[in-house]
Amino acid sequence: MPEQQLYVQRDQPEGVPPLHLTGERTLPDVPEENYWFRRHLVVYEWIADRVHGRRVVDLASGEGYGADVLANTAAHVIGVDANPEAFEHAKAKYKRVEFERTMVEIWQGDVDCVVFLQTIEHIQDPDAMLAHIRSLIEPDGVAYVSTPNVLTLAPKGEERSGNPWHVREYKPDEYRELCERHFSRVELLGLFHARKLRAHQVAIEHLGWDRVHQSLHLTRPFYERFNPAISARDFTLRAGALDRSLDLLAVLRP
Repeated sequence: MPEQQLYVQRDQPEGVPPLHLTGERTLPDVPEENYWFRRHLVVYEWIADRVHGRRVVDLASGEGYGADVLANTAAHVIGVDANPEAFEHAKAKYKRVEFERTMVEIWQGDVDCVVFLQTIEHIQDPDAMLAHIRSLIEPDGVAYVSTPNVLTLAPKGEERSGNPWHVREYKPDEYRELCERHFSRVELLGLFHARKLRAHQVAIEHLGWDRVHQSLHLTRPFYERFNPAISARDFTLRAGALDRSLDLLAVLRP
């Protein structure tokens, strides 16, 4: 059994079944997952600032927290996920969002914005998926589609990350090429570490922090405090230098 399955959501509202961490999706309310949760949350918050008044579908909505963030500004939000446990959890927990259980590749609805984050790498036919997304938002809509950057996700010298759920992982130029086959306007942004995560990265890359904390036996106490303190403000989205980005966010218009 993968180690991640030992972790389960804490302190859920009454009547909401907690979800186990499997490695396939990220979850809030799991302290050990805080880095990945915040890394995903910051992108949802960035998108929420740009979807005021829109009719939004969050495809592969998972636990539902992202769809709930989008509901802060959107006129209406639908969360779509095929997983029965995630669907029941999200429906019970997030009352501002309408949730539907079906395959994202076939969902149909009246929207002018599609959000599809950290999932296209799981899709067997990404070209068909992007064509489907375009059909949902034509003629004047917008889609936000993200994926990990394999250049920083994969171990040094490796072509893939080893994630068993990923069908295809993308370099920035490969991802842009995929998107441009289906959308006339493609803006590609990168997600980067900021604030204390950037300082931590510099310490590892240039100051030998990995050797220091191990030699001083500080690893566990340091990271037990450091990881829960990570917030969405410790990441930033920007254009440029995409080879060094953590994730790639495509803003797509027909």
